[in-house]
Amino acid sequence: MVVGIGASAGGLEAFTELISHLPNDTGMAFVLIQHLDPKHESHLSELLSKESKMPVSEVKAETRAEANHVYVIPPRCNLGISDGVLLTPPRPDSGRNMPIDSFLRALAADRGSKALGVILSGTASDGTLGLQAIKAEGGITFAQEMRTAKFDGMPRSAIAAGVADFVLPPAGIARQLVAIARDSQVPIEPGEAIEPPGNRELAKILRLVRTATGVDFTHYKHGTLARRITRRMALRGFAKLEDYSRDLEQNREEANALCENCLITVTAFFREPGVFEELKTRVFPALVENRAPGDPIRIWVPGCATGEEAYSIAICLMEFLEDTRLSFGIEIFATDISETAIEKARAGTYTGAALAHVSPQRLARFFTRSERGYQVTKIIRDVCVFARHNVAQDPPFSKLDLISCCNVLIYLGEVLQRKVWSILHYSLKPTGFLLLGPSESIGPFSESFHQVEKTHKIYCIRPAASTPALPLSEGRRAEGRVDVRERIAEGRTGPDVLREADRLVLAGHGPPGAIIDDGMNIVQVRGRTAPYLELSPGEPTQNLLKLAREGLIAGLGKAIQTARQRNAAAKEDGFRIEDGGQLKDVTIKVIPFKGSSSSKERYFLVLFEDAEPKSGPRAVHKPAIQDHGASARLQRELVATKEYLQSIVEDHATTLEELRSANEEAQAGNEELETAQEELESANEELNTLN
Repeated sequence: MVVGIGASAGGLEAFTELISHLPNDTGMAFVLIQHLDPKHESHLSELLSKESKMPVSEVKAETRAEANHVYVIPPRCNLGISDGVLLTPPRPDSGRNMPIDSFLRALAADRGSKALGVILSGTASDGTLGLQAIKAEGGITFAQEMRTAKFDGMPRSAIAAGVADFVLPPAGIARQLVAIARDSQVPIEPGEAIEPPGNRELAKILRLVRTATGVDFTHYKHGTLARRITRRMALRGFAKLEDYSRDLEQNREEANALCENCLITVTAFFREPGVFEELKTRVFPALVENRAPGDPIRIWVPGCATGEEAYSIAICLMEFLEDTRLSFGIEIFATDISETAIEKARAGTYTGAALAHVSPQRLARFFTRSERGYQVTKIIRDVCVFARHNVAQDPPFSKLDLISCCNVLIYLGEVLQRKVWSILHYSLKPTGFLLLGPSESIGPFSESFHQVEKTHKIYCIRPAASTPALPLSEGRRAEGRVDVRERIAEGRTGPDVLREADRLVLAGHGPPGAIIDDGMNIVQVRGRTAPYLELSPGEPTQNLLKLAREGLIAGLGKAIQTARQRNAAAKEDGFRIEDGGQLKDVTIKVIPFKGSSSSKERYFLVLFEDAEPKSGPRAVHKPAIQDHGASARLQRELVATKEYLQSIVEDHATTLEELRSANEEAQAGNEELETAQEELESANEELNTLN
């Protein structure tokens, strides 16, 4: 095992504390990477030699990483590793140098699950992407506890990105490394017992994950699953698969954590720069050729992870259209199984580490600075619709111009690969393009797709290729008993309801909103609804109208009432709310739907769309000028309020009429009972006389 340890400012103190707590027989090789001044010689190896129980040396040329040794990066060089040999490529002359990220990513590619990464004190965000790469390969990652770091920028970045498995002080990191190296209860490599696909315990674990999360990993590559499961076992301290499966039976949160751990969400902005240049020079020109003005460019990014790839394509396409002075609508559908990743993608906020490959010009033009980092501008976020979606199970999109399916197929087994290939072929237009990752190939569909050029994995459909039939989801039919348990567990908001809502959100470009039942109670919130809904003082409630912000209640009531009466989508616009000291216009859409074809329950998808006022946003504290537009808006709000109140009055009148009718029926029934009683008394008198 090789441990990459990165630090910057304040790193000497953290290095010293960590190294001094390591014994000389861990069986690991330790590589220290620090930001060094290229104009000065480094004395790091001499200083650490006084504190370490292991030999410490500066890397010279090609050096094999040996166990129980400490290696230090030399000045004026970066570090790499290949087949266990440390390399010293020269430091780049220009651009931003990220030596820690560079080495940790190389370490992840070379050592796989035997790679461990540690980020100590330092400024900025170098190392975050490296830890992400190690974690994706099944390795284990550490970050220094921020309160113990002299400079907490680098640890803070890694922790905020969610790529640190352990957050400990340097001495605690040393103890955990020793435990991983020595304790047989925490193995790193998957044992032989969990490799065979037919293993009973592995099948049980996959079944537990499927029941808890709805994600079926049965046909994923078992070697990858074995590494990911063993990684969770190492983090949780389990040595045997049987013990871990018993824990999963009682711990639903661990099943969710394992599911997220098995979903590879490694991505970056403009990850392959050459690919985006090829899109600009070859693919996008072909897409706009002979395109009708009202025909939008439709793109799908399955397995979008946290959204960087989808936003990169949107930026690249926007630049191309502006450079060529063309105007077309853009619809980018970005989907992933991970709800956590999708929420991050919707927010569109990223730290400095994720933006390492974004040029300063693009950063200034397409991003805005926020408290949590940099957020993608609204013009780019508006064309990207993010939703939870399983490419192998859920209904696909259609009539697409481009599908970017990078690094998704490499994790799927042969059965799923063939199925996904058919789905991708079905979804593309005859003139559409398919983009794959550098490690993926066209496989058995070489007769249907033609590679556009040899350098990058960009394909188009061959003219003679026939469109395949849309494959059905055999797996869901075969898992009927599991589906029943899932639906019982999930209650009213079962997978059918949520999937149908996802489809409706995608069709409407994904504004925030909520799913409500027929009684106006919220059953799920979708996206960021804080500007439109807020919790009121007093007893908590799920009623949508009681949670709506001032200015929206009348429009909501009218739109829901209209949608309920007509059983069709309803829209109300021209309503204004206050948000962050600004006034903004809001359009309300209400779409009725059923959870499934067999369900009798009716739900409503309520969406909130921002529409900037024609006069631009205005600060709340400034006096508003009563112009014609404001009067028209107030008039619309007044009309909506009157109509909503009128509908309530009509409902109450109808209810009162029904109650009056029921009362009259009850009175008639009472009169009939009294008549019957009189007849019965008369009959009794006759009977007494006869007796």
